[in-house]
Amino acid sequence: MIILGLDPGLATTGWGLIRAEGNRLSHLANGRLKTDSAIPLARRLAHLDMMLGALLADHAPDAAAVEEVFVNANPQSTLKLGQARGVVLCSVARAGIEPGEYAARLVKKAVVGTGNAEKAQVHAMVARLLPGVKIDGPDAADALAVAICHAHHLASARRIS
Repeated sequence: MIILGLDPGLATTGWGLIRAEGNRLSHLANGRLKTDSAIPLARRLAHLDMMLGALLADHAPDAAAVEEVFVNANPQSTLKLGQARGVVLCSVARAGIEPGEYAARLVKKAVVGTGNAEKAQVHAMVARLLPGVKIDGPDAADALAVAICHAHHLASARRIS
């Protein structure tokens, strides 16, 4: 099963693709989708949607997972993050995929073992769980962590049923 993990952001949305075969995980690809802060918000969101549509068409994942919004101290930042996340969810749904949604603390707990893990710890564990991976920055590392979390949850759900 190919799983796409997404870490939404208006400036940068991280993405990561993994293959899950039982408990075996392997890295397929990762990267960042960037929008230009100089252009109007609506055009940035449309550009993000277009890039996500192309990513989904190119890789045809079987499943997808998205990190949930966390509340920033700055309400404007939280609102923009929520709008980008809405575009991400819409793009995934348009591709016919029901996305898993995970809080950042749950992702960190699934990958590192503690919900209070630092970004560097998440990056290090992703590199350990996906040997040989070249991670395209912290947003891509977070997206790969979301994909790994989803793979674990799917495997657990299969075992239960």
